[in-house]
Amino acid sequence: MQTKAKYHRVLLKLSGEALLGDRKFGISPEYTRYLAEEIKKVHDLAVQVAVVIGGGNIMRGAAVAEHGIEEATAHYMGMLAMVINALALQSQLESIGVPVRVQSAITIAEVAEPYIRRRAIHHLEKGLVVIFAAGTGNPFFTSDTAAALRAAEIDADVILMGKNGVDGVYDADPRHVPGAKKFESLRHHDLLDKGLGVMDATAAALAEERGLPIVVFDISQTDAMARAARGEHVGTLVSSR
Repeated sequence: MQTKAKYHRVLLKLSGEALLGDRKFGISPEYTRYLAEEIKKVHDLAVQVAVVIGGGNIMRGAAVAEHGIEEATAHYMGMLAMVINALALQSQLESIGVPVRVQSAITIAEVAEPYIRRRAIHHLEKGLVVIFAAGTGNPFFTSDTAAALRAAEIDADVILMGKNGVDGVYDADPRHVPGAKKFESLRHHDLLDKGLGVMDATAAALAEERGLPIVVFDISQTDAMARAARGEHVGTLVSSR
């Protein structure tokens, strides 16, 4: 099937906060619907789409651990928050006619398939959106690391990293630092050398090792995701070149 997109298979990374919309906590059904519609635009380009979602809108394991809950247990609680977000996005995608499967890295058979790499690739080749839930399934690893790992496993062409209200990578938070400088392009090791905080060190190192380009863009900008998938200049491109 012909496509006008630059990329054949993409891994979309969303933070849990992406589902907040204008809320302080939890999930905004309206904004989750908007995200589903943006994903559909990419899917309609005949691009194979996989998604990794964080759980920070509900619970951050590291933050919970600071208040007395055993750290590994806190991280597993965060993984369950990721499953909740994945189910919310799945429901909204199905409601607009996009075929979708959720695969969870922890066993939760009543609501999601187990993560099986070959099955995930089969779903993608059949035109289904696949949402990878529960991170890597291991404590102490972030959803950023899960995104880089899953992108490598499914041989994705690019990681599309959707940010909330920030249209790329800056040398400081532009929401709090007037005059912060935006980078049009970076190399993977710049993320670590410059301390930019776009993704954690493990994820950045894995992306660099695999030669996975990363496009950091503002998910709240309508059509930005589809434009990135078409190869237009959107946000900041992080690559090995």
